[in-house]
Amino acid sequence: MSLDELQRQEAEMNEQTFKLRFQWALGQTESLKKLRELRKDRARLLTILKERESA
Repeated sequence: MSLDELQRQEAEMNEQTFKLRFQWALGQTESLKKLRELRKDRARLLTILKERESA
C-alpha cells in the first residue's frame, strides 16, 4: 500500500474507534471485542507508517 492509502486507512480507523467508543459510553453496544481488535489493527498500521517514515 502507498503512504497515502495507509494514512487514509488510519483516518478511517480513528473515526471508527470514535464511533465505537461513543456507542460504548451510551451503552448501545456490547462489542468490546471489536473495539479491542480495532485498536490493535491501528497500532499495527501506525508501526508500518513509522517504519516507512524512518526508512
